[in-house]
Amino acid sequence: MKKFSTLALFSALIAFTSYSCSSDDKSGNDTGGGSDTGKTKYIITATTGATGVADYLLTADDVSTGSITTIGNGVEQDGTYRYYITAQNNFFSLLYGQGNPGAVTTYNLNTEGKLVKKSDFQAETVHVFAAVNTDILTIKVPRSGASIASMYKIDAVNSLITGEAQQDTKVLAGNGERAFFTWATQVGDKVYMPYMSIKGDGVDNFGTVNPDSTWVAVYNYPELKLEKVIKDNRTSYLGAYFTNGLFQDENGDAYGFSGAIATSNAVLTSTKPSAIVKIKKGTTEFDQSYFFNVEEKSGGYKISSTSYISKGKFLLLMYGNAGKNNGAVKLAVADVYNQTFTWVINAPATLTSATSRYNITTEDGNAAIIGINTPEGNWIYTINGTTGVATRGMKVEGGQITAIAKLKY
Repeated sequence: MKKFSTLALFSALIAFTSYSCSSDDKSGNDTGGGSDTGKTKYIITATTGATGVADYLLTADDVSTGSITTIGNGVEQDGTYRYYITAQNNFFSLLYGQGNPGAVTTYNLNTEGKLVKKSDFQAETVHVFAAVNTDILTIKVPRSGASIASMYKIDAVNSLITGEAQQDTKVLAGNGERAFFTWATQVGDKVYMPYMSIKGDGVDNFGTVNPDSTWVAVYNYPELKLEKVIKDNRTSYLGAYFTNGLFQDENGDAYGFSGAIATSNAVLTSTKPSAIVKIKKGTTEFDQSYFFNVEEKSGGYKISSTSYISKGKFLLLMYGNAGKNNGAVKLAVADVYNQTFTWVINAPATLTSATSRYNITTEDGNAAIIGINTPEGNWIYTINGTTGVATRGMKVEGGQITAIAKLKY
């Protein structure tokens, strides 16, 4: 599996399609999620980097100390390029199908806290996957050729497709280009889907002549009918390819994160700053009184990816070169309520890579848990959302960390 460097987001697609559970499944967990007695088990995925070898799934009761290894340990995933999502106390491991349908393996925990396989099924190639209600919503978005995006609703408890909808991305963009969804986020009882405007011309597919605008398509759920497009022009598109850029907080407000990294023919063309915008609860407009200029407060750096901690605190992975969309990753914490920006301290000076979309929070909600890979070794760190202080925890040996998740049992 490729490393999840937040500075080189690769063209990876995911798969989901109809469910088929083998008749000889003896896991004892044919339906529903795993048991929940209030205990937490952490799932750490690590890749050995060997050709043709995918991640190992490692489990631990505590990631704040000790060490763990892939050598003679863990559950080896079959096939390369695996991606993950947790929903309804199930852990989904998705195989990139190289344009073809790919295997999806579902795991949960038994009463002893052991990771057990629940099912295997095959799926259509998609690049967006997000938990919505008790479903996983996946979206297959074309970057060239045909302009129809397909959306699939999958019952996360039973691994069954329960509905499908389509969207003409050229019609959605309405500007001569096409819309390319960066991610999907449940906001209240609706699904908000930020998108990029891209050429999709087969030559400069992800380039655009519209670098300084922001769009969020609002769909009802479960019908997935388009209700509105929320627009702004104070920054660029939210998120990035395969990167979530919209999060709902505990108050029901939504915050959007833009790296302002739009390009044309591989040249950075965004003229607006990397920034955070807000959509107030119960509205479908950007709050014009709110604008958090992250690029200014960081000294000229741009957002690469974002993870929510809690109570308005976000972990930001920043591009390492000021004003650019490249450079070794730098870590920061942003408080969107007070519009403060703090560089993380006590983190390793040089990061080979860090987990981006696959981060979680501590049980008290005060810190982010992130995997950091360095030339000296790979560790799980907690980063305090208030102070920005990083604390080194478990060492992961025998592979680079690619994801961190947790389940209850």
